[in-house]
Amino acid sequence: MNLIFFTVFAVCACFVNGQSNPCTPPGGGRGDCVSVYNCPVLLELINKKDRTTQDLELLKRSQCGYEGSAPAVCCPKKQPQPQPEGNCYTPEGNVGQCISLYSCAHLANMLKPPVPPENIAYVQKSKCEGSEQYSVCCGPKPDRTQQTTVIPSGNCNALMNANPPDPRTECCGVDSRVGNKIVGGNATTVDQYPWLVMIEYVQGTMTKLLCGGVLISGKYVLTAGHCVAGQVLTIGTPKRVRLGEYDISHEGPDCATVEAGGEDCTDGVTRILIEKIIPHPQYNPVSSLKRNDIALLRLKEAAPFTDFIRPICLPTKDLTAPENVPTNFTLFAAGWGAVSDRKSYSNVKLHVELPYVNPDKCQPVYSFPGRSVPLWKAQLCAGGVTGKDSCKGDSGGPLMYENGRTYEVIGIVSFGPVPCGMEGVPGVYSKVYEYLDWIKNTIVP
Repeated sequence: MNLIFFTVFAVCACFVNGQSNPCTPPGGGRGDCVSVYNCPVLLELINKKDRTTQDLELLKRSQCGYEGSAPAVCCPKKQPQPQPEGNCYTPEGNVGQCISLYSCAHLANMLKPPVPPENIAYVQKSKCEGSEQYSVCCGPKPDRTQQTTVIPSGNCNALMNANPPDPRTECCGVDSRVGNKIVGGNATTVDQYPWLVMIEYVQGTMTKLLCGGVLISGKYVLTAGHCVAGQVLTIGTPKRVRLGEYDISHEGPDCATVEAGGEDCTDGVTRILIEKIIPHPQYNPVSSLKRNDIALLRLKEAAPFTDFIRPICLPTKDLTAPENVPTNFTLFAAGWGAVSDRKSYSNVKLHVELPYVNPDKCQPVYSFPGRSVPLWKAQLCAGGVTGKDSCKGDSGGPLMYENGRTYEVIGIVSFGPVPCGMEGVPGVYSKVYEYLDWIKNTIVP
């Protein structure tokens, strides 16, 4: 932070004591007095290279105290924008209209007493970000008398739109391998984890592979915020995603021996342009807290559904909640990350088995000088086993849980120890369950 920034805020002698208080921004409307690091619109102004006197005056007029040692500003509240007709999805994946709950007769009727728990759950899943306090995605009236039909894999292409597939369709989280056991640190089979994505960055005439991601629908990839904002952009700009990859050392189909004997070969790589980059609005690339380190990439065209390209399922519940933690809670990370500190990536897709680490055991590890990061509810820890870890090059990739037949993405690789794979030092992941509402409200048809 430069001298001008501190000079602008030095005139204030009041404090906000770490709490957000209502205030009125210089331009009018409503705002909250918060740390400048939690106000992206003003933080962007501070980081602006060619600030004008008007910019400095706005910053000065926005000051409202301090939060600890950080200057506080009156951050304008973002007003919810009404969603036009046809840009939300119902729980079944049908296109609907984001309107008031009371204007959607069949959803309103579901809440007439006595109200079954499944009706409450359905209406909650129908929430959308509209202009009304209780906005829902109102589409075709659901047939509540029938269970969701499991769609055969051959018909899953019909669900490769923007909306993440319902896990009950088995059109997400199911790969085409049979009988393969995962062993930490080993190469995967060519058709394992078909939702893994590599992001191609372009700088001049150079194409670089710096981060991974995970396909969650036909049109969206989930990755880390630090893969699309901040320092990474000085190395290259995210331009394309690479799907169906196995061995990055050559182009064309990749072949590998399978357990049943013989060879299985991929279809070759599919590259799709990135249409829009959407970091979480509260992700701050210069903050040492590393919170909200998550982002979405909207693809310019829909990905196909094949043996080698498929979406993973979003989590169906918070597996880290004490009442939900599975016995022998084992997770899996996969990608093309480093296999040692001397190599930036692996040529072939790798995977590793990692134990879940409770926050009470993880936080002390990140409380030492030089590695002091107060963890919060939207982060989870896994690993801490010598030689087993997600590593550089895996950033943005998935931390997965095998829930019966399907895999769910419960974490996104955020940060960890240097060097990777240190005994007793788990890696830290953005907890996807905490971002389900943001993901749902951000995705558009």
